[in-house]
Amino acid sequence: MMEPQLEFVCELRVSVAPDLHIGRGPDEQLSFTPITGGTVSGPRLSGEALAGGGDWAVGRSGTAQLEARYLVRADDGAVIDVLNRGYFRATPEILARMEGGEDVPEDEPGLYFRTAPVFQTDAPQHRWLAEHQFLGLARDEGGQVCIRVYLLL
Repeated sequence: MMEPQLEFVCELRVSVAPDLHIGRGPDEQLSFTPITGGTVSGPRLSGEALAGGGDWAVGRSGTAQLEARYLVRADDGAVIDVLNRGYFRATPEILARMEGGEDVPEDEPGLYFRTAPVFQTDAPQHRWLAEHQFLGLARDEGGQVCIRVYLLL
């Protein structure tokens, strides 16, 4: 049986504005986090995350279901649409550390912050992004959301 392998593509470092609480009900919380820009750097993709997108989060029973949508402009000028879905969950101790401003690494026990980015573009040099599955390992760092993106081989 084939074992999955991963190839590092890039790291997205996205700056965000404060969350906007939208509400939803007694057992759920809906919020929106505006994306204000950022960088993309790596061996297979480099450029900038453009301002204007955002991340919707629905929190239920201690787990947030995430859906972020934003644009990346590659160094060669091509524009790439990113739809990044995932989950965030942390123990109360980790949440307290994060809320206190501490950067918690993605491999910290008690933290689960994973995504599955999907890319769309018609730029021939980046078409491979729209034809493969990816995995993101995420963390908050230095006031940004950082996602290391891997190609699932």
